[in-house]
Amino acid sequence: MTECGLCFVGIDTSNYTTSVAIADENGEIVANLKQLLPVKQGERGLRQSDAVFAHVKNLPSLLYEAKSILAGRKIAAIGYSSKPRDAEGSYMPCFLVGKNAAYAMAAASDAPLFDFSHQSGHIMAALYSSGGLDLMQTERFAAFHVSGGTTEILIVKPNESSFSAQLVGGTEDLNFGQVIDRAGVNMGFSFPCGREMESFALQNDKKVPKFRVSVKGLSCNASGMENQAAKLYSESGDKALVSAAVFDFVGRTLVTLTENLVEKFGELPVVYSGGVMSNSIIKNMLSDRKNTFFAEPVFSSDNAAGTALLCRKKYLSERTDQNGSI
Repeated sequence: MTECGLCFVGIDTSNYTTSVAIADENGEIVANLKQLLPVKQGERGLRQSDAVFAHVKNLPSLLYEAKSILAGRKIAAIGYSSKPRDAEGSYMPCFLVGKNAAYAMAAASDAPLFDFSHQSGHIMAALYSSGGLDLMQTERFAAFHVSGGTTEILIVKPNESSFSAQLVGGTEDLNFGQVIDRAGVNMGFSFPCGREMESFALQNDKKVPKFRVSVKGLSCNASGMENQAAKLYSESGDKALVSAAVFDFVGRTLVTLTENLVEKFGELPVVYSGGVMSNSIIKNMLSDRKNTFFAEPVFSSDNAAGTALLCRKKYLSERTDQNGSI
């Protein structure tokens, strides 16, 4: 068993959200604090320099908010997201802000420091919130990471301290989160647009046009949807209809990719994570398949909860290696 009062801090500074999370000694998330980065009306994202500055402004208040939750607990270890995904050359300057904060906290608390990829944090958060933690005991499972920065299909192999992920498919051009946001900004929604577009789509009562899906094996193309959505909005002026058509396109594409994945790798458990997967319309289109796991919306969008949980897992694994038991 772990010691009473231990906690594990996770920090994630993605291109969309500043996040701080705390996991307790039992592996429960007791804090999941987040603040979106500000994006000006009409813009479709942030330059890295602006994202870095926004994180520098956001982190102090989030860490101060975490102070009351940390009171009476001992920080056992600190984890942070150091890069977008587990691949050679994967790098974004915005993650340096979280790294600097984690190093400072580790120095002050004399706690060990672990780094993970942003993508690994998403997968772990999805397992935690979907009831899929038992998959960490399996030989392998499949994971879709679908967001504004990533649209990838992974074969995940758990290990004692974390897991390894092999990229087997995904988008050949734009990410699904990008095309959703571009369609939304074109209609006057504020970035990120997914949540507001979903509320409109759920009100649509017209027949949804079927944008052409482009899938070959485990690869897809999403950029064509941007022009189709713009054309439909120009012709109809109907935000609800366009939003519904966009989500229908994404859902049908993911259904086809999942079918092709199962055909190639067999009936593996499939985990869906990333901000796009917080959409209820897309989730419903994928829910018929058994052995399918979806992160809850709050753990599907960018967060540091998965990083905190991975930090706990690695800490316990290393202590087991050193002592033979906890």
